[in-house]
Amino acid sequence: MTVDLRVPARPDVAPIQRRTLRLLFATQIIGGIGVAIGISVGALLAARVAGVAVAGLAQSCGVVGAALLAVPVTRIMNGHGRRPGLVVAYLVGAVGAVLVVLATVTGGVPLLFLGMLLFGGGTAANLQARYTAVDLAEPARRGRQLSLVVWATTIGSVAAPNFAALVDGVTRDWGLPSLAGPFAFSAVAFTVAAVVLLILLRPDPLLTARRLAAADAAAPPVAGAAPPPTDVGTSPPVARRAGMGAAWRVVRGRPAARLGIAAVAVGHLVMVAVMAMTPVRLGESHSDADVLRVVGIVLSLHIAGMYALSPVVGWLTDRLGRRVVILGGAGTLLAACAVAGTAGHHTPRLSVGLALLGLGWSATMVAGSTLLSEAVPAGVRPSVQGLSDLTMGLAGAGAAAASGFVVRVAGYPTLTLLAAIAVVPLVALALRPVPPTAPDEEE
Repeated sequence: MTVDLRVPARPDVAPIQRRTLRLLFATQIIGGIGVAIGISVGALLAARVAGVAVAGLAQSCGVVGAALLAVPVTRIMNGHGRRPGLVVAYLVGAVGAVLVVLATVTGGVPLLFLGMLLFGGGTAANLQARYTAVDLAEPARRGRQLSLVVWATTIGSVAAPNFAALVDGVTRDWGLPSLAGPFAFSAVAFTVAAVVLLILLRPDPLLTARRLAAADAAAPPVAGAAPPPTDVGTSPPVARRAGMGAAWRVVRGRPAARLGIAAVAVGHLVMVAVMAMTPVRLGESHSDADVLRVVGIVLSLHIAGMYALSPVVGWLTDRLGRRVVILGGAGTLLAACAVAGTAGHHTPRLSVGLALLGLGWSATMVAGSTLLSEAVPAGVRPSVQGLSDLTMGLAGAGAAAASGFVVRVAGYPTLTLLAAIAVVPLVALALRPVPPTAPDEEE
């Protein structure tokens, strides 16, 4: 009998998982800096190059780009593993950042929109990294390990908006136009993250999980031995090549998967809708000299709400259950809309509302992603995860595009009211019973 030396023994999974988590933690910090420093000046740069009327549309391009790029990135992961998918996503983001810099230099509006679209690759990589963290995770620790990778983004994302001005000042001395420097920095950050993952993310966690499951399936049962885990594994090769259509068919037949996708999408929709127009709201009550500083502080508090407590959210997800945390996140989103919508021009109260908005997003994101990952067979899991990110991104893009129109016609309080109404269907879905059957057991 021959032995496949490429298949690591099961006791080696724990060291591989620890190494993977450390690597993802480091690259999430780098990628988070790249994403946040660009986003912090994106609307201002777009307004300068293309005009105020389309500034919001340029920002939406980044969200749409992240959503659309989830499809090819997922296809790469299905066929070749997590490592090449993450590398490609970061490199696409780097190319987009370079194009934004060129658009700023030349004044090219089409180039700006294309650059912002490709810049979404950095966000796509950051989002897909959370799923990479659970490929080899033990079922009882999935929520915590996924949330650890989400939390790593905090370090870069909270700090980045506040040193955008420093980076911009340095690059202006090098000859770049105002506001182009942060995107040049983003290009460097994304490239560094891609190179680190290309060199160090070995063995690939997704391919390792598949090989281990294949070895378990082929091994004869041992009398008295515990059965191998059923939640980390593979499906036939055709399942690994499944596209978005196959992913949707799987999700449609699984209530838990539908709830997971809904939690992620609704949480993102509400967060983007309210957050996108908050700088405009702040601009109504602060002078041009102060508004950038105030926006930086408020958005930092919002981003801290999104990421800083994610390890606690992950622990609660494992401890209390996925649906309980989703319901808690929905309640927090409702509270955030109430606080922000009634804050008027009281900046401290608006800051509290934005922090709660970030916390609600964190709960729906962590618990929803964890529930989705374990609710579908492993062979189609990357495709379903890509479908979730596509749905989330399109929901956020639609919210960003509509939010400006709503504020212009009816005002910021009406926007927060509509965002709160959008949470209600998620609450109803989460309150419905979800069969606890494990995905591979169903298969």
